[in-house]
Amino acid sequence: MTYPNQPRRDEHDASAAWPRTGGAAAHPGHAPGRPRQNSSPEYENGYPEYESGYPGQNGSPGGGGSYASPGYATGTGTTGTDPFPGQVRTAAPGATAPFPAASAVPAEPAERTERTEQAEAPARPGRDRYLDLLRAVALVRVVFFHLFGWAWLTVLFPSMGVMFALAGSLMARSLSRPAGSVIRSRLRRLLPPMWAFSLVVVPMMFALSWKPVRDEGLWWFLKLGCYLFPIGSPPYPEESGSTGGWLELTWADQAVGPLWYIRAYLWFVLASPLLLKAFRRLPWVTMLAPVALTAVIGTGLVTVPGMLGESLIDFAVFGACWILGFAHNDGLLKEVPRYLAVSSAAIVMGFGLWWASGHLTEEGWNLDEIPLAQATWSLGFCAVLLVYAPSWRKLPGKLAGWDTLVTLANNRAVTIYLWHNILLMAGALIVDQLWNVPWLGDTFGTYIEQSYNGLIFIAIWPLLGLAILSFGWVEDVAAKRRPRLWPNGADKRRSAV
Repeated sequence: MTYPNQPRRDEHDASAAWPRTGGAAAHPGHAPGRPRQNSSPEYENGYPEYESGYPGQNGSPGGGGSYASPGYATGTGTTGTDPFPGQVRTAAPGATAPFPAASAVPAEPAERTERTEQAEAPARPGRDRYLDLLRAVALVRVVFFHLFGWAWLTVLFPSMGVMFALAGSLMARSLSRPAGSVIRSRLRRLLPPMWAFSLVVVPMMFALSWKPVRDEGLWWFLKLGCYLFPIGSPPYPEESGSTGGWLELTWADQAVGPLWYIRAYLWFVLASPLLLKAFRRLPWVTMLAPVALTAVIGTGLVTVPGMLGESLIDFAVFGACWILGFAHNDGLLKEVPRYLAVSSAAIVMGFGLWWASGHLTEEGWNLDEIPLAQATWSLGFCAVLLVYAPSWRKLPGKLAGWDTLVTLANNRAVTIYLWHNILLMAGALIVDQLWNVPWLGDTFGTYIEQSYNGLIFIAIWPLLGLAILSFGWVEDVAAKRRPRLWPNGADKRRSAV
């Protein structure tokens, strides 16, 4: 099978100049703008960067606008036949008014007054379902790639670049508030789901005879702290368990693999206040600086060893996508003529493919193994997605049928991402047991073998559902919300009806 047997070495191999992914696995998978003047409370969603809606809604960087209805005059108006509307007529001395003054303008019905007041109230920023859809597609693509290992998926849809671009946009929006409170909020939402994951995985490693590395001394225990605060790559046993056991020998390697994203996200969150200031002074220079850094440290021109090197490479590769999110938030992309933005993005993407064609690895067109290609292709791809971004308050047409699943994926994005690799291994274990079922294994053994990955693909979704039910509520607790078992938005739609 081709699901990710060896996640990228940037998460694990301190000596690697550029992280590699053994087998099929890889990264599951960036004129100065106008800062927002409005801010809003945290959006009720478990994903770390969710706020009360998305930037760029209603045609302005600040989100929701207000609709002012015409209203009605109540004391100085005239009848519809008055040739001078808005002016008050005065009667000649001694003249008798044909109607009482109070009846010159009919009293406004209470129901109409209510509607007018509601229309004049500022509209609360809603969720941009287009961006929600992008995130859901990115998560599904990650699962596909880690199961089937098709290298071309990294070209078809660069999931991690998309996720970092969306996160950067929302981070820039949040930074209209004090930076310290924003960073604390992000960490509060990000770390508890990771702690729940570590609370399961780390004891399993020790139970299967994992021991501290004597030669590393205290440093090993400090690295172990990365399971609590992932400033670097946490340690793990290269082999754990026994041959022929329930778990593959490399299960820890695969299980810990997704933590690279949490580490990179943490770095971006901590750096965002400075990055945003630099971006608003020199937007294009700041956006392209990570690409230049990737060209230096991601191509082997300069090698930065150890944990710092691993983190720097990920920071450089996806930094441009994160800062592109700043540009989306501040409305900078709207100021660039669309033809110029798209043609520039196409040139950047073309360079990425050209560079990849000359630096293919044993995994072919897996851009996760070619950092400069990944950085440039992801940047151009995300730029096109955001330049053409519509503002959907609800999914249109046939996409509306996927609304609940898109909502669930966004509400439980961290849970899905953290647990999907270990659940792929669980799915493989379940499929393996089919051969042990009397009659079934003997009769359909050949078909089971031929459709092995497809059967795992079927099994992974109910397993992810169990993970959401078991651990997803931690995202709600982290966001200081009432825990919910299955937050797909169906209850809100029913109450609205």
